[in-house]
Amino acid sequence: MVALTAARDRQRIDKWLFFSRAVKSRSLAAKLVVAGRVRINRDKAAQASDLVKPGDVLTITLDRRIFVWKVLNAGVRRGPAEEARTLYEDISPPPAPKGEAPPDAIPALREAGSGRPTKKERRQTDRLLGDD
Repeated sequence: MVALTAARDRQRIDKWLFFSRAVKSRSLAAKLVVAGRVRINRDKAAQASDLVKPGDVLTITLDRRIFVWKVLNAGVRRGPAEEARTLYEDISPPPAPKGEAPPDAIPALREAGSGRPTKKERRQTDRLLGDD
């Protein structure tokens, strides 16, 4: 009896991602996992058949966003968004404000004269080489 309740608490990661509405289809969830964009408790999920249980922390990379979700329940179906939000707790850090660099970012430094030549410098080089 104990083994049956433990088995019901665990769920395949691809099904859970689909039920929680992180992705639109189960096949996309499987591709996301195989691509290495899902971590379960800081370990990369290797296969779509990896199991998650309540208490696991998932790190999901979608497009340019990173979600950190704590699994609260196993899903039963892909229901409405309100039902899907009961499957996880969002513990993601707040996104950085747009247009501002993070406070610990180092500004890019470049020595004067390095990089591509300006149009004026290119013309001077052409004259010097005689490529008029």
